[in-house]
Amino acid sequence: MAIDKKAEKERSVEERLKALFQYQTLLSEIDRIKTLRGELPHEVKDLEDEIVRFQTRIQKLKEDISELKALVNQKNGEIADRKVKIERYDEQINNVRNNREYAYLEKEKEFESLEIELAEKNIRDAQAKQEQKKADIAQAKEELSDNEHILEEKRKELEEIVSETREQEESLREQAKTLEPLIDSYTLAAFKRIRKNAHNGLGIVTVQRGACGGCFNRIPPQRRLEIKMHKKIIVCEYCGRIMIDGVLAGVEQPEEEAPMTTKATRVRKTAKKADKGEE
Repeated sequence: MAIDKKAEKERSVEERLKALFQYQTLLSEIDRIKTLRGELPHEVKDLEDEIVRFQTRIQKLKEDISELKALVNQKNGEIADRKVKIERYDEQINNVRNNREYAYLEKEKEFESLEIELAEKNIRDAQAKQEQKKADIAQAKEELSDNEHILEEKRKELEEIVSETREQEESLREQAKTLEPLIDSYTLAAFKRIRKNAHNGLGIVTVQRGACGGCFNRIPPQRRLEIKMHKKIIVCEYCGRIMIDGVLAGVEQPEEEAPMTTKATRVRKTAKKADKGEE
């Protein structure tokens, strides 16, 4: 581990920046491959969640139907018991000794009859709900079947795209992994953090026309000079991305220096022009 730390210190900022930019280039290519897959992974995940939702709904509807059936059985039992009571009251009415007992028994019979009517209404409601839930189950099963068919197609489509790009993606990941040791651990960790928060996945950008290649805010001349000197890691004060000179990154050609013009050369050029004029 100590050797790695020593090697990190021996590598110049210029070397680390070049390695980091190459690292970013490989990761951007991996991002491009993922973009080729489009929204398919999300669509597959959404369909999987939708299927689970339908399965859960169907199971819940079945449980509701079971509860409704239990309620119907309970109410039928109550009706049978109340009819027995009414028969008993009829027998007692035949043996009443006064109007007071007769009124009491008639009142009890009326109460039991009303309870039977209420129980029958509850049964009808429960049966109607059962029919509705059965219809809901049929519809949910139909939608479930449709979603399962679509999911199968989407999975096939995704698998085809993944299989086409898997080898390329794995190769890029291996190349990126070989670059990581060339970057110091602190800068690499900072880069990954910046990249994670960046909407376009760029953690290091070149300076483009005097502006940050990530957020396009202008960079002060002094800061641009520091970036070109490659003496330290410099980040954009607006977006926080690491910045690199385009020439060092290999995306720009170095500027050609204008040739020095001496006084004697200027005199000879003036003389030549004069001679041409005389001719």
